[in-house]
Amino acid sequence: MNIIQLHDQVWQQLRARRAQLPHALLITGQRGIGKFDLARRFAESLLCENVTPAGSACGSCLACGWLAQGNHPDLRLLQPDALAENESSEAVEGEGGGGRKKASQQITIDQVRGLDAFLHLGTHRHGVRVVLLSPAEAMNRATANALLKSLEEPIANTLFILVASEPHRLLPTIRSRCQSVPVRRPSRHLAVQWLGQAGVNDAIDDWLALAGGSPLLAVELAGSGERALLDALLAQVARTEGFDPLAAAANLDKLVKADKRPAPLKRTLDWAQKWLFDLTLASAGLSPRYFLPQASLLQRLARATDTGKLLAFNRKALQYKAQCEQPLNSRLFLEDFFLNYAGLFRTS
Repeated sequence: MNIIQLHDQVWQQLRARRAQLPHALLITGQRGIGKFDLARRFAESLLCENVTPAGSACGSCLACGWLAQGNHPDLRLLQPDALAENESSEAVEGEGGGGRKKASQQITIDQVRGLDAFLHLGTHRHGVRVVLLSPAEAMNRATANALLKSLEEPIANTLFILVASEPHRLLPTIRSRCQSVPVRRPSRHLAVQWLGQAGVNDAIDDWLALAGGSPLLAVELAGSGERALLDALLAQVARTEGFDPLAAAANLDKLVKADKRPAPLKRTLDWAQKWLFDLTLASAGLSPRYFLPQASLLQRLARATDTGKLLAFNRKALQYKAQCEQPLNSRLFLEDFFLNYAGLFRTS
């Protein structure tokens, strides 16, 4: 099963737009459902010179050869350096000013300004040019305003495809200039089939739950690349007695700094938000969405707090998530988080 089959309905919607392309598309949906892969396949189909009857790229023409090599002259991919292949694994957090500068977690204004020459030259084979930008919410305000200039003055035969898991973080002026293409979470049947073909056969329901029903994210988690970070966080937040916020921050900070994958602190906050969400559900007498094996533990923890405190801390967690995308001291950041987390619970 390929990504087009996983989202066939959305693919047909995209195909219908080929006859009269807009100047910008905004593809949205939760993380890990394959939005970027779907957008990439659509961009490839637009550049292909021998599209298949199903509307996908043929894979054998000259344009598809360039796409396979990653150097098609009419395609530009804008993404944070931290997500770029070969750069993310080399990012090193120096101490005392030493070490290599960490790769950026944002799409920078220089990347957008670098499109000027690309946008104002003719297309290579008199076709369409495509700018694929993902994740779009990784733009700061200055970058978004720079992109807005290109969206406000559409250029012939040019399509911007923005991919976002958190479209609410985009400027309203950006969203208003894009045709929205929402991508829904696939059915459990398709997700399970996807996981099986990806070689995930054990604890499929647990992986899907942790991924919020997103099959591509579930495959990533099952590959254990993320599990070490998740387990380290759970080891701290699941403690019911003798919880030491400063020790918890120190232990987790070591793993965050040792993690060579992109944005480890942001990913940690993502999991913390999911844990808080399930804890809030438990406080209201509901079943968890993400942490199914920890259901009884969540219920026990929920009895030591109340829904009002949890809702307030969920709002605080949104601020934490925004902060962790900026340069900061991860140890102090985690200490503040765990001190506030400990304050949720009544002590005997």
